[in-house]
Amino acid sequence: MAATPERPALRYIPFRKRDVVEMCLTEGSLSAVEKMQFRDVCQLLQSVFHFDFHQVLEDLKDTYAPLNPDRDTRKIAAFGSHRQTEFVDQLQTLLNDANYERLTDEALAQALNESSLFKLKLDIDFDDFSDVLLFTRGESQREEMDNGFFGRMRRKLSFTNYDRVVIYIRFSDNMPNNPQGFRPGSIMLKMFQNVPQADMEILFPNTQVRMRLLDKLMIGVPVFVGGGIVLSTKVGASLLLLGTLIGYYTGIHSQAVAINEAVIIGLIAGMGALGSFIWKQFVNFKNRKLTFMQTLTQSLYFKNLDNNSGVFHRLLDDAEEEECKEAILAYYFLTAMPNITTAAALDEAIEAWLSTRWQSNVDFEINDALRKLIDLGLVKQQGDTLLAVDLTLACKQLDRRWDNYFTYSSG
Repeated sequence: MAATPERPALRYIPFRKRDVVEMCLTEGSLSAVEKMQFRDVCQLLQSVFHFDFHQVLEDLKDTYAPLNPDRDTRKIAAFGSHRQTEFVDQLQTLLNDANYERLTDEALAQALNESSLFKLKLDIDFDDFSDVLLFTRGESQREEMDNGFFGRMRRKLSFTNYDRVVIYIRFSDNMPNNPQGFRPGSIMLKMFQNVPQADMEILFPNTQVRMRLLDKLMIGVPVFVGGGIVLSTKVGASLLLLGTLIGYYTGIHSQAVAINEAVIIGLIAGMGALGSFIWKQFVNFKNRKLTFMQTLTQSLYFKNLDNNSGVFHRLLDDAEEEECKEAILAYYFLTAMPNITTAAALDEAIEAWLSTRWQSNVDFEINDALRKLIDLGLVKQQGDTLLAVDLTLACKQLDRRWDNYFTYSSG
């Protein structure tokens, strides 16, 4: 699948934070000494954000522990339903920090109504779930070639693809079914990559594979035509003879039927041909369904990235990266380009730089970046005017914040 040039603006910055630092330094706006100081600022920023997100991780682990279906530790206290609500709120905040978008119910319904790219008919029983949340990051338009009908009439298919999808499911306390042995009331958390919008059904644990109308016709029509041929050529005479025998022994007619070795062999051969044909069509149906299931299994094998607690560990790393990259970019542009003094100008400059210099269409989170920098004391704001503190003062400010995380030995 090749991506097309059309791609909506991304909320996240598609580069690692170390690469962002190097990208800034290649601009040549800082002297050699300033470059060293800027690296120090970035290192201190990363340490501060890492410490802050460590507390977020601990809070998530505490609230998720009684809900974790994979736990191997004992529960020593009963937690109320508020724990589940608290975890969902924390999860949504974390996903927002990692620049994920929640998929609305309308968007999900539209995705489920689209034709699957895998040529499967997939059904989901939502009565199994009491709560379903989906979040996506990185939307793009892609294309692939359809094999067409029997390999002919190939055509190009365009579809919406998500780089990352996170799904949160709470199973109903009274599940009509029991998909994969999940306990009623338990929670499932999963992360996937490269998911076409039309194939969101494959992410659910109770997805049922059904035959499409076209697939039924491709099996049913040959069965009907082939069955007619078999009945008229190989089995017709045997069925007629069998009917005559049944009629004679039940008294429907009085004409006796001469039974000899040739008649018996013909009857056995006809019934064997009919049974063989029926079995062949049944095997064809099972093989086609097995092919469907294999396609589904292979797709999920390569798309699944993480499960349950592993998902929010990965999300925490993503959120920490995003917060840090946003702060680094905003601080660099305010430092290296003194003519930029407003949030609007800063937002426009960063987005233009990422687009023209690095071919990335990004909707930069300017308000979030400035909020962090102002909170850290790296940027001062007077009215609409922004001013970044110099690099030396920035290092001292971040070092002071780090030293003050714990103050037990200060006295």
